[in-house]
Amino acid sequence: MLISDTRLYRDEKIDMVKTIAIWSVVLCHVVAAPFSGGIIGTTPWYSALLWASLTHMCVPLFFMASGALLLKPERELTLKKLYTKNLARILAALFFWALCYKLVSLKLMDSLTLPDVVDAVKHLLLFHHEEHFYYLHITLLAYAALPVMRLVVRYADKRLLRYALTLWFLLGILYPTVRTFWPFTLLNGVPVQWRMNMTYASIGYMLLGYYLSVYHPNPNRMHSLLALLTGFPLAFWGTCFATYTAGRTNEHFLEGMGLAMFLAALGAWGLCQTVPLSQAGRKLVGFISRASFCVYLTHIFFLQAFARWGLRAVDGPVVLTIPLISGLIICCCCAVYAVLSRIPVVRRWLI
Repeated sequence: MLISDTRLYRDEKIDMVKTIAIWSVVLCHVVAAPFSGGIIGTTPWYSALLWASLTHMCVPLFFMASGALLLKPERELTLKKLYTKNLARILAALFFWALCYKLVSLKLMDSLTLPDVVDAVKHLLLFHHEEHFYYLHITLLAYAALPVMRLVVRYADKRLLRYALTLWFLLGILYPTVRTFWPFTLLNGVPVQWRMNMTYASIGYMLLGYYLSVYHPNPNRMHSLLALLTGFPLAFWGTCFATYTAGRTNEHFLEGMGLAMFLAALGAWGLCQTVPLSQAGRKLVGFISRASFCVYLTHIFFLQAFARWGLRAVDGPVVLTIPLISGLIICCCCAVYAVLSRIPVVRRWLI
């Protein structure tokens, strides 16, 4: 879901990363009902947790893809282009689709009156949007930091970049993961503020994507698989431990800026760089990659529509219904993209 014009910069490995990431986004939201709202310890809950542990790496993967492409010094990105094209497109799509969600919600509640619409617009202007649009809110800040980040990667050598990534890992990934455990719970005052919050930590993932694409373009497949197979059980069993300790579903180990999802994203990134694709495969992932922004923007419409029609992940063996419904949503969203992408203004600004 790289929010920029990448038609001249197609990279099949990045396309693969974005395809895995957008599929994971849809899976995450299909998982939400049987996981967050399910009965802890039941088969549906464990099945949903299984998929959640595999897919919450989606946001890190998107930021890594953005960094791998947008931080390359050879790619021109002036302040004028950044603010009049990249950021302007994010804002246009964000407010347009957020308004669409609000209007549809009002219609479904039979509250599509002028006062309700005015109130919805007020909330819209205050960035009170659909929950999944948090990614775009973060992206606005991450993209605003691009000129500074591009200056860093232009003049920093490999050693300095590794130092920056180490500092980011300690304060943006590791510390937020362990902060809820003893003895870190004993810290108070300024040391509590040492950790990076999710918004600023996302910038580190952009730097990581650039670093890996430049200095490790051909990662070791076994190392990547090991990272993925370490992150996945850490997310699964960590969530089980945190949930049973708290007595309610606790998603601490599923956080995108946590250690488990860092390892999973690192492994998934490496595997995407090493998996060979056929010509048909390249076309497919290329299309889904181009459609990923549209899929992200519209998939909740289909998720809600399917639920109203009685097509829900909880109505069946969850371990199977989650990927099946997710696949159906992806297909519907890609069909929407195929239509909307033929409208120049819509293609340029809204998808």
